[in-house]
Amino acid sequence: MLYLEHIPAAPLNRFVKFLWYANAPQVGHGRERVLPTGRTQIILNLARDFLLDCPEGQRDRPMPPSAVIGARSIFEIVDTSDMADLIGIVFHPGGFAPLAADAADLFSNRSVPLEDAWGTAARALRDHLRELPTPESRMNCLEQYLLSYFAPQLARCGPARRREVDFALSRFSQFPSISGVRETARQIGWSERRFSQVFREQVGFTPKVWCRIQRFQRAVRQLHAGLDVRWAELALDCGYYDQSHFANEFRAFSGVDATTYSARRTLWANHISAD
Repeated sequence: MLYLEHIPAAPLNRFVKFLWYANAPQVGHGRERVLPTGRTQIILNLARDFLLDCPEGQRDRPMPPSAVIGARSIFEIVDTSDMADLIGIVFHPGGFAPLAADAADLFSNRSVPLEDAWGTAARALRDHLRELPTPESRMNCLEQYLLSYFAPQLARCGPARRREVDFALSRFSQFPSISGVRETARQIGWSERRFSQVFREQVGFTPKVWCRIQRFQRAVRQLHAGLDVRWAELALDCGYYDQSHFANEFRAFSGVDATTYSARRTLWANHISAD
């Protein structure tokens, strides 16, 4: 199994968190449950001419080999055969919308063929990536393509997000509290409705949903680290009212309870076996 990450150069790094490459032809189980992070991704399957859509409880369905995976607020199931030769782009919160020239929430909880967003350029890029001999050369090619393809947007854009959204994201990263949304809007000088609309269009979700996802992710990171903590202490540390609230929220986002997550966790914090 091979997994690599690469942080792109400026100015692309204002929008893209990192590029990644996975070569895992034999994972050991057929399906994985991918937990929501709230971030938009683009993925390109370099091994075969399709990705598999795996709705829970339904038969797998083939979809185009390159796709925009909109920000998720609920888990999805993936077939591990897709990981045999896969490359992707993870965007910062608010980083996808300026490059897509569209509101981020239009992609939320959806998988959209990349050709619908980039046209035939997506097919040409994938074909070229498949011809390159090493993971490093592929990630370098992808980075250079993004810098070239989005050159006008990168030159025109200042910060990837509005400063008000930047302020909110910084605040929420430290205190992902739903109750703090109103206070954050007040500090920015907007109505809560206006704040929610702009935040949703740039990030993909309302501030309240974003805070719930980040609070859930804080719990995931602690569980993945294998820390030996009591459930009640973990719940309070991650900002939940009590253990029951934590348990309900964890299952709502992941589809499993925290104990099952701990037993099935994989190399990646947001992937667990679904077999």
